[in-house]
Amino acid sequence: HESTDNSNRKKLPPNDYPTGDLRWVQMMRRSSEETPLISRREDRRRQRVPHHDDRTKKGSHSGRGTDKTDKVDRRRIIGRVRAAVSNIFSPVAQKHTTTRDHEEFYLDTYNDYPSTCTFGTAEDDGIWMNRIDKSGCIMSATVWLLIVYSYVTISLLAHTGHIWGIVSGIYGTICALALASHVKTMFTDPGAIPQAAVPIEIANRATHAMCVHCQTYKPPSSHHCRICNRCVSRMDHHCPWMNNCIGAGNLKHFILFLYYTWTAAFTALWIFTLDYFFCVSESCVFNPMTMHLVRAMTVIGIFALFFISSMIINVTYGIMTGIGTIDRLQKRAEGKLDVVDDEPIDLTDIFGIGSYLTWFFPIDPLFEDYDRIFGYVTPQRILRQQQRDNQSSVVPKIVDVRGYAQV
Repeated sequence: HESTDNSNRKKLPPNDYPTGDLRWVQMMRRSSEETPLISRREDRRRQRVPHHDDRTKKGSHSGRGTDKTDKVDRRRIIGRVRAAVSNIFSPVAQKHTTTRDHEEFYLDTYNDYPSTCTFGTAEDDGIWMNRIDKSGCIMSATVWLLIVYSYVTISLLAHTGHIWGIVSGIYGTICALALASHVKTMFTDPGAIPQAAVPIEIANRATHAMCVHCQTYKPPSSHHCRICNRCVSRMDHHCPWMNNCIGAGNLKHFILFLYYTWTAAFTALWIFTLDYFFCVSESCVFNPMTMHLVRAMTVIGIFALFFISSMIINVTYGIMTGIGTIDRLQKRAEGKLDVVDDEPIDLTDIFGIGSYLTWFFPIDPLFEDYDRIFGYVTPQRILRQQQRDNQSSVVPKIVDVRGYAQV
């Protein structure tokens, strides 16, 4: 479903756009078929002296979106993965920091989140939580039980003197980080597209894709989740263990959960191997309860280690190739898996542009360009930018509470 007919829409002066009407963006057409925002950006692009990093950085700072039609990488997947590995270990954060230091920012403190204390996935719910899928709620609770069970087993080994107490403390810290990452993944909006969403480059689009289920704008790489009943930006898959979709908004927390859980499973198996299965000293005396706990935890740890390893490989492959799990399955069904038009996902588009220390903790990332990463813009943000531009003669960028948004 695409929107193509705009000939019969009423035209209003630029100052008479109603703030509450979500359809006003479709009416803000000039004779040149450009919106005021696009026109101002084109004027600034002509007057702006380009920074030396702008020629090499993907996506110009003068525009929000990244035009993927300029250069399409059609190399084989093996060559793209090899190039992506070298890009991942390059100092990408320094490139973003260098560019930001030469430009002016201000903080947009407007909070567009709903204030209601309700749990759900609707747009007016204040707390994101999928409470419709009962199996997802059970599976996510099972994850907590297994992690707590593993920590109790390690704590009993430390209490009986089979391992050092500091080892139990380190393992408890890993489990706490894993549980915190799980909570953030489950209760964080994965990137649900609001009803007011519109394309970033309005003037360059005669048509745009619409979701047939929720009747909202559907950015590239987004998919509609039938369980959450929302379109999710850059959706990878719906994970029942998280009871949530994995998208652009919570991909960082999901990756941290995978790595912390893998580390916990590997550490537990290493401890059991040294202090239980291959223990030959006279002090290796275990009571029956500890023996049953260790044996059961060994089976769970082996299964978790292999399962999480496969998930880590899947997510890493998606980052290096820029193809999510759903898109990859669709390409495989169509026989087009070798033809890749997407770019690798920059690590700063997942973990943010903050300090490297923030990458290892389940806190919300600060994105350089929130609209570019999520693939849409809202009329409210455009109005705030227009009001800011009218009050100041300097052309700044907006620092959103969730990430940087470029004017």
